[in-house]
Amino acid sequence: MSSEKINRRQQILQALAHMLEVSPGGRITTAALAKQVGFTEAALYRHFPSKSKMFEGLIEFIEATIFSRISLILQDELGARLRCQKILHLLLTFCERNPGITRLLTGDALTGETDRLHGRILQFFDRLETQLKQVLREAELREQLRPAIPLSGAANLLLAWAEGRIVQYVRSGFKRRPLENWPQQWPLLMTGFWFEGPQKAENRCEVNSN
Repeated sequence: MSSEKINRRQQILQALAHMLEVSPGGRITTAALAKQVGFTEAALYRHFPSKSKMFEGLIEFIEATIFSRISLILQDELGARLRCQKILHLLLTFCERNPGITRLLTGDALTGETDRLHGRILQFFDRLETQLKQVLREAELREQLRPAIPLSGAANLLLAWAEGRIVQYVRSGFKRRPLENWPQQWPLLMTGFWFEGPQKAENRCEVNSN
């Protein structure tokens, strides 16, 4: 694929993301998108065979961005507490910086679109929840640290909290930022979340006594 064609595809996707941001709650037509980009509709379809494929291109961008950065977090951080914190902070930061694309994550922009697109979003969140579950599982093996409730419920709790912030962001017309009140809410969410094994708790007591 030529660099010119790639640039044109990126230009179309950027325009689509912009229109999703400035028209919250509205549907995007290919005619309006073509006007925004300065192409004809026929030119749009030379790069993407359908509007669904354009949405799919944005979803692929979300997946590539989030999961590549999660891989870096897992390389840099060994502790489960910081891993969970940074993964969710990453997700909320991405949404705050990409409000139009975030409408895809909530399904707001996919009303009337194909089941395949809804399935891609479901897979994204399932994959994210599985990643959190893996972090929690490794915490027990490496740190004698585990959630106070079973792994599945604990991972779901973390993701559900983040999804709630994302939904509020879209529903408010991007006024209620996902990271609003993060410094106060995250420590509160972690209160009672972890249960430390006997050895871990004993080590912490020794450190505190010194």
